Amino acid sequence: MKLLSNKRRNIIPNMLIAVVITVVINFSPLLSLIFNSNEASYYHTPAAGITEYEGVLTISHDGYGYLTNAAVKGSDTVEDSIYVSGRLVRLFDLHSGDRICCTTTPATREGGNIRADEIVLHNGAAPETVVNDALDMAVQFLYFFFVAWLMLTIMTWQSTSSHNRSSYLWQGLMVVVIALGLYFLTPVMNWRTGTFDIMLSRNGRHLVDWLVILKYTVAVVAIVLYGRIYLLLTQKQDILLENEQLRNENLQTRYNMLVGQINPHFFFNSLNSLSMLVREQSNEKALEYIDQLSYTFRYIIQNGQNTLTTLGEEIAFARAYGELFKVRYADKLFIDVDIDESLAEWQLPALSLQPLIGNAVKHNTITKKKPFTITIRTEGTTLVVENRKAPKLEPEPSTGIGLKNLKSRWQLITGQKIEIVDGEEMFTVRMPLTKAE
Repeated sequence: MKLLSNKRRNIIPNMLIAVVITVVINFSPLLSLIFNSNEASYYHTPAAGITEYEGVLTISHDGYGYLTNAAVKGSDTVEDSIYVSGRLVRLFDLHSGDRICCTTTPATREGGNIRADEIVLHNGAAPETVVNDALDMAVQFLYFFFVAWLMLTIMTWQSTSSHNRSSYLWQGLMVVVIALGLYFLTPVMNWRTGTFDIMLSRNGRHLVDWLVILKYTVAVVAIVLYGRIYLLLTQKQDILLENEQLRNENLQTRYNMLVGQINPHFFFNSLNSLSMLVREQSNEKALEYIDQLSYTFRYIIQNGQNTLTTLGEEIAFARAYGELFKVRYADKLFIDVDIDESLAEWQLPALSLQPLIGNAVKHNTITKKKPFTITIRTEGTTLVVENRKAPKLEPEPSTGIGLKNLKSRWQLITGQKIEIVDGEEMFTVRMPLTKAE
């Protein structure tokens, strides 16, 4: 599945890059297309001082031709013969016997023929191209787009194993071999017949086309370089994913350690309360206490390892947990809950209310004359736990582990901070809730 996902992810980027590479390597033919599309507009208006020759065309069986007895236009100066390339013959649909007026280029070697450069007149009229260079350009573009896309797919292929330097070298070698093979399948225009042939159908020196070789060379270099960049980016992404996975595992480990610290603390306090009821021989209260204790421990076992729970579930746990204290502080301890029901499915770290209720009971005086109330309410999307401060005459030793764990868990799980306000008269904790996804 991962391999399939990587392949689908690379399809569109590879196609876009293939288009860019294809445009680059076909840029010169593109200029040629623009040049040829304007040929007819200026062939009949050569620059001043350019010599024009006029003669009758004779085409050989190989597709090129000569202007025989070509004379300088407007004079009696005669050239023996002027060479007309097969491309010009095909481009303007020239035939033997046509009267051609053209400018020339000097011979490239001693004893060679001068060459027709620009066709000025064809049978007394402005020349018109009949071979559409756009077709040649389109075929070349589509073919090299396929070649580039195929080689890019090879360079960005990822197996289920890690993408490494060795696989990059093998993929680069494969791209070079494929480029060599595809060279012989490249479609090229046959200007003699006006059709497309593959390079393999040519023979002799015509089998080597330096323009096509240049295109393949540029494409291979660009794709191999892109493959290197892709390898580095992939390795960087793998490192980031691995770091994120390690971070999540670290957070989970730290969370489990915090929960492990909460459970023994709650367990020992519960046993102390139960032992007190047994010593007082309050059997009914002891049984009720055991029922509530069973529920609270079941909640801890089921939810203690979860990162988040709903506000509704946490409030239900807080009520049951509060009942454990009410057994000890009959008519002296009250838990006032005022929760917006629309927030019941909002989330918070599990066991968040237990240390707040436990600390409030532990550090404050609870008597019949001064009953103690813990208020749990919502203000907007913030959960607020508040109680008045009534310090005991002999304060119990405190390690502060309950609040410290709560702050740490809240930060680790939600990424938000809780607000603790330890005032002169009131102790308040504000905890932002998280909307369920």
